Amino acid sequence: MTPSNAPSRAALREQDAEAARRRPAHARSERSHRILRATSLAVVGVFAFAASAAGAVYYTLQSNIESVDVSALLGNDPAAPEVPTGITDPNAGLPITLLLLGSDDRSGVNAEIGGEVDGARSDTTIVLHISADRSRMEMVSIPRDSRVDIPSCTMTDGTTTNAAPDGLFNAAFAYGFVYGGDIDSAIGCTMKTVQSLTGLTLDGFALVDFAGFQGMIDAIGGVSICIPEDIASPDAGLYLTAGQQTLDGVQALGLARARKGTGANMDGSDLNRIGRQQELLAATMRTILDKNVLTNAPDLLQFLNAATSSLTASPDLASIPNMSGLAYSLRTITSDKITFMTIPIADDPTNKNHVVWTSAADTVWANMVADQPIVTVEEPEAEVTDPATTDTETPAEPTTPTEPTTVETKDPGQEAFTSADITSVCG
Repeated sequence: MTPSNAPSRAALREQDAEAARRRPAHARSERSHRILRATSLAVVGVFAFAASAAGAVYYTLQSNIESVDVSALLGNDPAAPEVPTGITDPNAGLPITLLLLGSDDRSGVNAEIGGEVDGARSDTTIVLHISADRSRMEMVSIPRDSRVDIPSCTMTDGTTTNAAPDGLFNAAFAYGFVYGGDIDSAIGCTMKTVQSLTGLTLDGFALVDFAGFQGMIDAIGGVSICIPEDIASPDAGLYLTAGQQTLDGVQALGLARARKGTGANMDGSDLNRIGRQQELLAATMRTILDKNVLTNAPDLLQFLNAATSSLTASPDLASIPNMSGLAYSLRTITSDKITFMTIPIADDPTNKNHVVWTSAADTVWANMVADQPIVTVEEPEAEVTDPATTDTETPAEPTTPTEPTTVETKDPGQEAFTSADITSVCG
């Protein structure tokens, strides 16, 4: 949450607002209709690996990004430092909280990849929090079928929607798109809903499209991931055999989108799909680190070109210098400090197809607001040894064969895990 005494961002926002006022609403939102369900994969990749781009490369990549300012729809104008020159984190010393959105609204090349769908619905929503000291990155997924209170939202034309108590979370995006007529209103209503439910102040948002995501995965030579059992999802065009696999862009996108099929708990559940998306995100980050994409200039440039070409973001996040400065400040983060989780939920007693947030969700959001770890790790108790027996020698026991060590795995989507945790075992 941005402190109230932070330096002003007013000058930058005034420039963005004036540019937005001169641009027709349909022009502002035309390109941003192409969005990817698995948005988080691209955005985190950009954060982690944009730092080496410099000089003229900034301006080449900058022209790829679509910037959309929805701050006027939220009724708040959070402050931030002035933008410095060079690779410097403009928000150094401040926590950053962003909303990562995905939707099944498609057009152009994305329709060829994912098929044509009428309307716009938010299928993937992740709250990304980066700690003030840049030692932690936390991503919390919000199920689209969560039953929540949706507040009244302001549209780009100045009209407002009615509040919707006990609505479904993804309806906030749909309300904005239907009543506002553009993606700006859809994003604004979703952000306002998240802020109302969590107590967070969101510092920005990001969207990514199908084609760009495929390009990013291909740019790093694919993603290495363990597939514990054969997977077949005709709807997603996905067929994978069990074992350690390197997925190309088409396969990775299929895994992120798939809901129905055989293997990998593809029972149509959005919660299970969230788990697969989280696992794929963790695997993507490990692959990039293992392949040293950060230190390989040609590979890095190819990846960044694909990433920014698929990115629509709020003005501050859409700035390549800002993005690069943030990435550079995260250069020492370790995989065990990158946490993924789904907000704690329970079945909705009134509808088995919906979920409600539990009281544990309040703790997660409160910790995020306070810039504290969202998951508390309990330290193991030290073993107590009787001092009277420490100096007594005992005969060595004969060695006997031991049982194979059981590998502890985490269950993505059902429990919190980090990029360093094992989520499945192959071989």
